Amino acid sequence: HYLLKEIGEAPRSLRATLRGRIGTATLRGRIGTAGLLRHARLGPDALPAAVRSRLRDGSIRRIVAIGQGTAAVAASSLPHFFETLLAPSRTLRGVDVTASLATEFSGFGLHADLSDTLVVAVSQSGTTTDTNRTVDLARVRGAAVVAIVNRRGSDLTDRADGVLYTSDGRDVEMSVASTKAFYAQVAACALLAAAVAADIRPDDDMTTNAISSLLDALGKLPTGLETVLASHDEIARIARRHVGGHRHWAVVGNGANRIASREIRIKLSEVCYHAVAEDGTEDKKHIDLSCEPLIWVCAAGLTGSVADDAAKEVAIYRAHRATPIVVASAGSGRFDAAAELLEVPAVHPAVDFLLATAAGHLYGYEAALTIDALADPLREMRAATESLLAPPGSTDASLAAGGREGDLLAVLAERLRPPANRFRDGVRAGSYDGHLRAGTAARLGAVLRYAAGMAPLEMYQADIGKVGLPSVVIDDFTDALNIAIDELTRPIDTIKHQAKTVTVGISRADETLLDSMLVTSALEAGAPRDRLSYTALRTLAALDPAVAEVTGWSRYRIEGDVSSASSPEVTVWLTDRGGTALGIESRTVTNPQLRGSKHRAAYEREVTVARGSDGRTVLHIPETKDGLTTGLTLLHCRFVERLRAPAMRAVLMGYRGRYGALADAVTETLPWFRDDLLGTVDVFDLLTRPVHVLSEHWLGAADD
Repeated sequence: HYLLKEIGEAPRSLRATLRGRIGTATLRGRIGTAGLLRHARLGPDALPAAVRSRLRDGSIRRIVAIGQGTAAVAASSLPHFFETLLAPSRTLRGVDVTASLATEFSGFGLHADLSDTLVVAVSQSGTTTDTNRTVDLARVRGAAVVAIVNRRGSDLTDRADGVLYTSDGRDVEMSVASTKAFYAQVAACALLAAAVAADIRPDDDMTTNAISSLLDALGKLPTGLETVLASHDEIARIARRHVGGHRHWAVVGNGANRIASREIRIKLSEVCYHAVAEDGTEDKKHIDLSCEPLIWVCAAGLTGSVADDAAKEVAIYRAHRATPIVVASAGSGRFDAAAELLEVPAVHPAVDFLLATAAGHLYGYEAALTIDALADPLREMRAATESLLAPPGSTDASLAAGGREGDLLAVLAERLRPPANRFRDGVRAGSYDGHLRAGTAARLGAVLRYAAGMAPLEMYQADIGKVGLPSVVIDDFTDALNIAIDELTRPIDTIKHQAKTVTVGISRADETLLDSMLVTSALEAGAPRDRLSYTALRTLAALDPAVAEVTGWSRYRIEGDVSSASSPEVTVWLTDRGGTALGIESRTVTNPQLRGSKHRAAYEREVTVARGSDGRTVLHIPETKDGLTTGLTLLHCRFVERLRAPAMRAVLMGYRGRYGALADAVTETLPWFRDDLLGTVDVFDLLTRPVHVLSEHWLGAADD
């Protein structure tokens, strides 16, 4: 299976993610392993200089890691690693680091001003609609964005200030259930936490040593993962022994192991088609022990009294007839009450949860195989039935064509005996209790008695409700087998109802954009709300800091189809105006042909900053319906002369891709783009002049 291939490649993917990103130096007077200290090496492509500067000067006070599904679980490791680096020294408390589902952040965590926020967006493919939409909403509010992504050139990379690629940026997983990307994403979060902590407190020895210890542990993780993967046979034995008879499953953990438990729950649910509870280790006894579940306990890296308490919880589970399977660090010696104990290497308490995750990934794979194997006797019975009814020309054609129905049942009963006996043995042993619905099992068992010749056909009508003809029995038996096999089949690499096949994500209306000064001005001028696209609203909100005031407005009706770059037959008519526009004669009164910057805005259906024929600075706002431009709202604006570099950067990022275009024009010649120079150029020029002309300013600064 591809899933097993991807799990097996996790150590290689992790090594590729770390390669070149952990540096080593000897610093006099500081304590490190063998006199060496490790530090994170993230270039400006991953953590831009402007973002680092804002972290150092304190203008970024909040870091929010977001994602969906497995990526959200990986994102939750970012605050964990910051807490690890904070443990020796509380000096980083000035930065609030949290993790959230992207949809939760966009629905409830957005504020009008996010200029103090760094969003860390985690995604395997870079195309997750919910994550990308949330990034859009955060960017227009001034947030900086760093993406942790596994796919170069994906949509998310275009939305981010910096991109930290996992593996080599091209290691997209073949299996639907993402596994190896999780380890790489967590490692990337650790690298980012280490780099940011070093930037904020470069002279804090305790933080420096904590960073070195964490990075040293990251370097040892691939070998630890290989050790866990080598225990595959033992994990398979545990799965085969316990999976079949439990209808209720749970995964628990505490501390960093909650990250592991959430990820394992996802994989068990995805590949086993099973609803799985996820709880805190100590909270499970307060919830649903009465259902006597199979409990996978993540206890890797636990030490001291916390480990002792986890062992007590396992004993409580066992006393309530649950089946606890414990994953703990080697040598813990505390979990005698476990139904099964799987030991993993002890690398570092901050990262050992990843080894528990690897064991859980393998367990999920083997659990799916175990459930699927329960269908093997049923598949054999179906094959025996189908061969009996083979078409003319096959080995059994004589029976199908000329044999009596009674003969067919007699032959079928003989062929069904071995697989039917294995199925009945499994039912008696409780192997099917957790995975075959009661109604399905009852129906299959009832019809099997007649198909296998164990009950007289005369009883079929009383038992099943149909006349007991051999052909009816065979048809009903085939139907019952198909339903049961479908319930037990676990294809593993092809997951039904998987969200990755769905391209529709959140559609946040984003009412807060309506608070924008420019949006309010457009609506007050009479622009219909339902004809201002989300893109237009977002662009207007991004342009807010660049506009000092709106002095007037004009509204135009467009007649004709603006669907080509040249539309000489399309006309534009003035319908209303106000403010300073009242004293200005409109060119369209004498020549209504749609042309110039009005035509450009209408054709591209994007908000456009321009200078009118009379020299005034204006904003063209297209009004659209069903993909066609039906009108224009023109705002007469007075632009500010200069903006601080971070604010100007946010404006350019929100306006027609200007920031990326300007950066590309500059880096065509220079090795990097200096954000700080944005604060030295006229705002209106930055929004309107050709980028190749603007780039001369950066080239001149480099020469100086």
